[in-house]
Amino acid sequence: MNSFLNKHKIFNDPVYGFITLPFEIIFDLIEHPYFQRLRRIKQLGLTNLVYPGALHTRFHHAIGAMHLMGEAIEEIRSKGHEITEEEAEAVTIAILLHDIGHGPFSHALEHSIVNNVTHEDISEIFMTRLNKEFNGRLSLAIKIFQNKYPKKFLHQLVSSQLDMDRLDYLKRDSFFTGVSEGVVSSDRIIKMLNVVNDQLAIEAKGIYSIEKFIIARRLMYWQVYLHKTVLSAENLLVHILKRAKELAEKKVDLFCTPALKTFLYKQYSKKDFKNTPELLDKFALLDDYDIMTSIKVWTSHTDFVLSTLCKGIVDRKLFKVEMQSQPFAAGKIRKIKNEIKKLYNLNDAEVSYFIFSGNVANDAYRTDKISINILFKDGKVVDIAKASDQLNIQVLEKTVKKYYLCYPK
Repeated sequence: MNSFLNKHKIFNDPVYGFITLPFEIIFDLIEHPYFQRLRRIKQLGLTNLVYPGALHTRFHHAIGAMHLMGEAIEEIRSKGHEITEEEAEAVTIAILLHDIGHGPFSHALEHSIVNNVTHEDISEIFMTRLNKEFNGRLSLAIKIFQNKYPKKFLHQLVSSQLDMDRLDYLKRDSFFTGVSEGVVSSDRIIKMLNVVNDQLAIEAKGIYSIEKFIIARRLMYWQVYLHKTVLSAENLLVHILKRAKELAEKKVDLFCTPALKTFLYKQYSKKDFKNTPELLDKFALLDDYDIMTSIKVWTSHTDFVLSTLCKGIVDRKLFKVEMQSQPFAAGKIRKIKNEIKKLYNLNDAEVSYFIFSGNVANDAYRTDKISINILFKDGKVVDIAKASDQLNIQVLEKTVKKYYLCYPK
């Protein structure tokens, strides 16, 4: 009892107020260096270059999602559905650790330093390692995380189109960016949670809260996650790391923190992470500080491409961004390339670091994934896209794609 009381800590969260830890093992997992590392990784990467308040971390988000999971468990139990203490502990662990594999500026990292190894892959590897350290106590949590446990609704609480992950990050990201369009009523949505045929469902009187949730998600993607200046900054970072990787492969001497050097000067696969324990430990030392410290030093590197790109991030001299609904004409891209080549005296390979294009997609709701089901009083269950009287299925389903082009101003 004394041991548990010592671990019965309280967090004062700016979004939800006081959060208590529901299980002793949760305290031990939070105390672990693998989890503490999340304090050093911002939730929204370089978004603070657009919204200065967006400095919250993946640690904040994981604790918030864990809190919402506790509320969801309590609500589902109150409606007569069994969730054992063992299952409650396991699903709480699963949501707490769902982002533990994120690297610094994770999507930039995935496209440059650790190719073809996603943060989901590394999350599972971290959880497997922790399971060994905790003598198998995470086994059930891993089954739920991997959707291999018979009660499918438990996995849906962790990963679906209406999970505790999304509920927290929309509300939290809205709070810290100041973008009020992202505010969702997590309390109301959780109060409306139910389970039908082993699937999560929302009681019909909560339908408007779900409509608001879907609209908020759509708006937050355009205003925050896919904001054109955020895209410019993130693409700049991707190209910085690609250039650093290219120079490292040529054995050019680059200042790096030890953790970054491990991954910059050698390529690793998912198999390497699984089979080399010390590699995972080195990845666990990699955070935002490693990347930004190295970028600051690289601003004075002799390689013109690397130093120029790094100055762009450090001094917030970001590239111009154009966005439109159609791909950019090849002629226009070619013209801008030629102008940049002359301006900076670059060759064909080097100029590719100064002009880049791509596309982004915004799909707020997809009927081809686990549906958000609405439960009516007569027991009928209907997909939100068909049940809604505000938004028709074409609007809900529609994936909006935009094309972007970035280049120096």
